[in-house]
Amino acid sequence: MKGIKIKSLIWVLVAAVSVIMISTTALAQTDVNINNTNIIRFGGDVIIPPNQVVENAHAIGGDVTIQQGARVTQTAIAIDGDVILEKDARVDGDVYAVGGEVITFPGATIGGASGTVLENGRWGMHGRRRGTSSFGVRYLLNSAFHLLNVLIGTIIGVLILLWRPNFLLNLAATVNQYPLQSGLWGLGGLLAVILLVILLAVSLIGIPLLPLVGLVVAVTVILGTLGVTLWVGQRASASAQRSPMQQFLIGVLILTLIGLIPVLGGLVLSVVNIFGFGALLLWLVRKQRLV
Repeated sequence: MKGIKIKSLIWVLVAAVSVIMISTTALAQTDVNINNTNIIRFGGDVIIPPNQVVENAHAIGGDVTIQQGARVTQTAIAIDGDVILEKDARVDGDVYAVGGEVITFPGATIGGASGTVLENGRWGMHGRRRGTSSFGVRYLLNSAFHLLNVLIGTIIGVLILLWRPNFLLNLAATVNQYPLQSGLWGLGGLLAVILLVILLAVSLIGIPLLPLVGLVVAVTVILGTLGVTLWVGQRASASAQRSPMQQFLIGVLILTLIGLIPVLGGLVLSVVNIFGFGALLLWLVRKQRLV
């Protein structure tokens, strides 16, 4: 039985990494262009040339760049990317960046609301940093951001263990008992969130709900990841009698060191996020069935 669980866990890890890779490569250069005025690109950047006018510009897995003098009459939205308004660029409606930033150059104007959802909070800790071409500088910035995330997560995890220890223990037990299901729920939840964000992004009614969706997903991923962190600590200290707090801190140390590995660290932490997301969803569903 233990061997089956390990094999299942390996397959889910492979599947999770594959989904991450596919989401950034396989959908590249897929466009939906309606009358040259409503542009949606999956897995790539949307660039509005100078002085051109379009109604909507949306990028799923890329940046939206509105070049000098260009105009978007309705909305500009980037999911897992940045929205960049160059000099004298204009958006009459709303501007949102989900997992990125809204960057405006001097003279650029935004007529409606603007904001970010999960800024620099993509799946995994190693997001992009614009304007830093040096690998060393990027690595230092990414590492600093990673350590800040770890510090915040550690504080939250310690508080939960002091206040409601059974919550994280239940999540760790879910990952331990149902590794395959946790991974599949995480992958399914990730795809569901992507589809939901796309549906909201192309709907004027749904755009105001994007920040709320981002907040709910962020909280879910954070809590789930803390449960996986405790599970990692339990596995690492299985031969020693340690308290849940000690096991959690050991898990934090392990994932912190893994996260400092360039590229691979980001992929591993993305998988941890997915497992945590799935474990929390699975635990909530199982809990609801028992009520």
